[in-house]
Amino acid sequence: MKATNPVIYFEIPVSDLKRAEQFYTAVFNFSFEKEKIDGYDMALFPFEEKDSGITGALAKGHAYKPTKDGVIIYFKTENIDECLSKVLQNGGKTLYPKKTDKKHGFSVAEFEDSEGNRIAVHETINNY
Repeated sequence: MKATNPVIYFEIPVSDLKRAEQFYTAVFNFSFEKEKIDGYDMALFPFEEKDSGITGALAKGHAYKPTKDGVIIYFKTENIDECLSKVLQNGGKTLYPKKTDKKHGFSVAEFEDSEGNRIAVHETINNY
């Protein structure tokens, strides 16, 4: 089997799907498609097969428990400072302030979303 990027999909647990959709739309300008999958309410993140990366969903149901413990998902952003500002404006919290790795040319930060999940953001720095 050819080696590829092994992760293809993620689900972010939510307690209030509408609130979570509003939060992620305000922070990242995402639009969602609503689906009921295996009896669970889902709001699917945008995805195009031709682009690289993975997709996922906000997922609500008894099997989904928001948490700051466990796997951390990184979203790409063009500007971490603006992103964290939108997080704070929309009821989130900064958990790990922006740190820049000059050697590898990127910055990262982590925040708590509207549901209590730990989410990270990644910004590529081109001038290093």
